[in-house]
Amino acid sequence: MDEYGVILTFSTGHAIRTENVLAKAGIETKLIPVPRHLSSDCGSAVRIKQRDRQKALGILAQNAVSIDRYEPL
Repeated sequence: MDEYGVILTFSTGHAIRTENVLAKAGIETKLIPVPRHLSSDCGSAVRIKQRDRQKALGILAQNAVSIDRYEPL
């Protein structure tokens, strides 16, 4: 079974951009609601496989995509 984590962003627009950049780089993503145990704010997060964490964060940095943080699920 795959283990997942989420990338939290500052807005839904940032989450959509994050998802698009990662998908173009070949990383499997899914836009999901922010899990309640991570934030009470409404919004979206990007779910990725934990094994893709380092690659994803590197791609986001290279593309100047701002994120709040990564959290394992």
